[in-house]
Amino acid sequence: MTGTGDETGTDTDGEAYGGSPVGALRRIAFLLERSRAETYKVKAFRAAADTILPLGDEVADRVRQGTLRELPGIGASTAEVIEAVVQGRTPQRLAKLERDTGGPLVEGGEELRSRLRGDLHSHSDWSDGGSPIEEMAFTAMELGHEYLVLTDHSPRLKVANGLSVARLARQLEVVDAVNEHLVGGSGEQRGFRLLKGIEVDILDDGELDQTDEMLGRLDVRVASVHSKLAMDSVAMTRRMVTAVHNPFTNVLGHCTGRLVTGNRGMRKQSEFDAEQVFAACLETGTAVEINSRPERRDPPTRLLELAIEMGCLFSIDSDSHAPGQLDFLSYGCARAEELGLDVDRIVNTWPVDRLLEWARP
Repeated sequence: MTGTGDETGTDTDGEAYGGSPVGALRRIAFLLERSRAETYKVKAFRAAADTILPLGDEVADRVRQGTLRELPGIGASTAEVIEAVVQGRTPQRLAKLERDTGGPLVEGGEELRSRLRGDLHSHSDWSDGGSPIEEMAFTAMELGHEYLVLTDHSPRLKVANGLSVARLARQLEVVDAVNEHLVGGSGEQRGFRLLKGIEVDILDDGELDQTDEMLGRLDVRVASVHSKLAMDSVAMTRRMVTAVHNPFTNVLGHCTGRLVTGNRGMRKQSEFDAEQVFAACLETGTAVEINSRPERRDPPTRLLELAIEMGCLFSIDSDSHAPGQLDFLSYGCARAEELGLDVDRIVNTWPVDRLLEWARP
């Protein structure tokens, strides 16, 4: 997905970003997020895109008049990008990012990635994500998704600005509005739906951190452990099995909670009886998440092989906290394909109607 120009800023047909300044700024932000750049490096480009989006021809006029930087949120780096596009050139920053980070994230998994219809685990700026709901949805559409499940955190996870009952209820109204705006009501016209979901905390006793009434209003629910990850193995097993048996649980998220790389440091995996937990998943039809975040790679290969051998269902999810991270699915697909996972056991290869029927409590 690159233009015809090179990194020196020659003429381009704009294929990579639609030939517009807004598209170029969004594409730069996407590539930075995809390569796991620090958030502060991304925000300037998304903010600049938001600034110029409603201005139309005024942007080109300001470039000609030299007044572009008088606009709020337009600095030297973003102005250079806008000016280059208006003048018919590839922005140097964009060309370099396309060259350095625009290719495949990982070898392998391409065939499986092409079979995924959606992503069941994503976050917006309503909790600890970095972008508005509509930006996440629009990027998912651009990537060819048929659906994206919005799964912001539940209230106990205060560090991630988890959603109370009242805030979640408001978010459901926003999801309806986003669907209406982006795809015309039901989503039939453009083949995309933003689905209502949650990443709900598994509490210490295995209960879920949201009311049954609110959980019942959602399409898909990912249940994850985020606290007391070093709990005794027997207690952790009981906690996870209880959560999996909850009729509202559809996906068991990043089951070990480990971190293997990245700026958040390293974290050991939780200890539990994996055979008991995966047996509960098999009994209830709960999907084991293959979390595609590079710093997680969860479950570890040994446990992933066990869950495959036992016959579990799976969901390959990005756990994205920014639009560019929606592309992380490639990492999970490479792992699943390498281990020979049957495509039909991956629930997000299913059409949306089949997915929703499976996810219904």
